[in-house]
Amino acid sequence: MPELPLKTLFSKERIAAEVKRLGKEISRDYVGMEILLVGVLNGSFIFFADLVRAISVPIVIDFVRLASYGSETRSSGIVEMRKDLDLPVNGRHVLVVEDIVDSGYTLESLYHRLLLREPASLKICTLIDKRKQREVEIEADYVGLTLDDGFVVGYGLDFDERYRNLPDIYLVEGN
Repeated sequence: MPELPLKTLFSKERIAAEVKRLGKEISRDYVGMEILLVGVLNGSFIFFADLVRAISVPIVIDFVRLASYGSETRSSGIVEMRKDLDLPVNGRHVLVVEDIVDSGYTLESLYHRLLLREPASLKICTLIDKRKQREVEIEADYVGLTLDDGFVVGYGLDFDERYRNLPDIYLVEGN
């Protein structure tokens, strides 16, 4: 596979500052509560790990894995659950942690599936909010960074399962 032309968009220092800010906001909003953090695999795993360490209130963690069929850079809107939660949701304060929200199809599907399980509360945290790409009505309660347009890789975000290990977030040029 040929190397992609990459341009640094968000440095690891900027990302770390945003993760720290999000951790403080979440900790402030959930004082006296335990949160069930739900990481959306695979893309959120690095952000998820850093965010977990930035939250000071009690937490438990679990993961889901969803697949959205379509081309490599665009969702088809058909969402399949490949790994469900192991922990119960009923009566818990649930915070879904996603790497990027663009079309919103995947997150909307997960959100409604979790609502059916009757959590005490259900909120969303995303590292990157790509509002211009939104095709459904879903909003994140906690947003790290915003992006108008473009395809990004690094810090867990991938192209064909590659580039996740890059410490910064890069814009793929010419895309």
